[in-house]
Order: sequence, then C-alpha cells, then structure tokens
Amino acid sequence: MSTTRKHTALPKAQILIEALPWLTRHHGKTVVIKFGGNAMIDEDLKAAFAQDVVFLRHAGLKPVVVHGGGPQISAALDKHGIVSEFKAGLRVTTEDAMDVVRMVLAGQVQRELVGLLNQHGPFAVGLTGEDAHTITATRHRPEIDGELVDIGRVGEITGIDTGAIEALLADGRIPVVSSIARSQDDGDSGHVYNVNADTAAAALAAALGAETLMVLTDVEGLYEDWPHSDEVISRLTASQLEKLLPELSSGMVPKMEGCLHAVRGGVTTARVIDGRVQHSILLEIFTDEGIGTMVVPDEQGES
Repeated sequence: MSTTRKHTALPKAQILIEALPWLTRHHGKTVVIKFGGNAMIDEDLKAAFAQDVVFLRHAGLKPVVVHGGGPQISAALDKHGIVSEFKAGLRVTTEDAMDVVRMVLAGQVQRELVGLLNQHGPFAVGLTGEDAHTITATRHRPEIDGELVDIGRVGEITGIDTGAIEALLADGRIPVVSSIARSQDDGDSGHVYNVNADTAAAALAAALGAETLMVLTDVEGLYEDWPHSDEVISRLTASQLEKLLPELSSGMVPKMEGCLHAVRGGVTTARVIDGRVQHSILLEIFTDEGIGTMVVPDEQGES
C-alpha cells in the first residue's frame, strides 16, 4: 500500500471507529427529526439531510421525519392572493388558507423530501397526521391580552396514534409526516387542522418512546445570554430549560417547549441543532463533540 493511500485511509478508519460506541448505543432506537429552516430551502443542505437520514437507517436506527413548511406556505398563499397574517406567533389559517396549507405540505414539501430520500432506495413513505388517525387536534385559541382569539384552523394536539408509523418502521421504511392533524370532533365539517411542526415532532417522539428528538433550526443552538453573547448552552436539564422559557425569542419557544415536552414524556435526549451545517445530524449523533443544545431529563432528586 502506498504511503499516500495510507495517509488518506487512516483518518477515515479513525472516524468510523470514533462512531462505534454511538452506533452501538443508538442501534435499533427511534429518532424523530424535525426538518425545517434553511435546510428545507437550500438544495445542498436538502441533499445532505436526505443522505444523513438514510445513513441513520443503514446504521440500524429508525428515523422518523416530521416537517412543516412556513416559507413554502407563505409563497403559495401569496400566489393565491391570500394575505399571511400572524397572531401570537401563529399563522391565522382561514378555510381557504387551510386548503393551500394542506396542498403545500402534503403535495409539495413532503413529495420533494420523499423523492430525495428515495434516491437512495425504497425507504420513504409520506403521510400526514390525518392518515390512520396519526395526529388528532382540537381548535387552538391563543390568549392575547387576556382574550381568547380565534385564529381559524390552527390545531392543538389532543392525541397521537403511532400504529401506522410503527408498522412502517417495522418494515424498514422511513415515515415522512406532514404537520396536519385530523379533527377530534367528527361533526367538524373542515375536519383538518394546521399544527405547529415542532410541537407535532415532540408529541410523536414522546408517543413513540423515541431515544432522541432532533430539531433543525437556523441558529447554532440555545444561546447563553443572547444578544449579549453568542455562547451556546451545550446541555441543560428540563427544569433549567423551564426557567429559561419566558426569556426566549418567540421563534425558539415552540422548539424549546417541544424539547421540554419530549424529555418530560420519556424521550432520552432532545436536541436543537444548526441545520445550516451540512451533515449536522451525523455530527450530533455520532461524534463526541456534538453540536447545538441538548436537553436531558432532570436528574434524580432534582425538581
């Protein structure tokens, strides 16, 4: 073997060996990944994301992908002449807007993601929360200035049925779930709700008894003292996170609330990671360093 080949081959072997304890630890475990932010828009990041998820599947993990589609929904609503309005950080979703939301999530974003994953083999199967009663919701009325406000077909999750997802995982497939829920009320003529994808991913992770919830974002993680410092908190407990929640920026709240819900619901770790970094999922799962912010359950005796 030439010296050059030795030098290029050895670092590869060392990288694989470093991954070994993590491969052993995560083998056979379910990991729920919330796909969002810039990773959904940039072509190279999308391709890298698909490679990462298929790698996890080949490494013996059971990935489940949950996605929303804020930018794509806004663009489609503009095209249909429907104004995007937000209240309490949530999109006001009229009946007309809901038709567009459903079309974009299930017919555009999900299809593209399924296609990217399936370039690597017959793995991905797309479904929405409507399918097989996977996600059930009731109308969400946020409180603004002490008043409950109607923001249309925006749902608050009331139930999760993991049957269809578990059947797909048992068959070696990668479920790709759009964040649309069925109505809990059978008499509800609209029968579907737009649900926050961070919240949906956390609820699914808890219901599936997942090892890990990973939320892709457009920041490096949770900052120690933003905007005064860009030092990222690498690890914190559920109780520490709960104390920080009131101080967080509105965009981070559903993500960090989701992480809190997941670890309180039995998920071993929940992580917010920078989706702008190619292969951030593999870096987080298979290396000692990890990136982003990891939330863990409270230690025994800690309230």
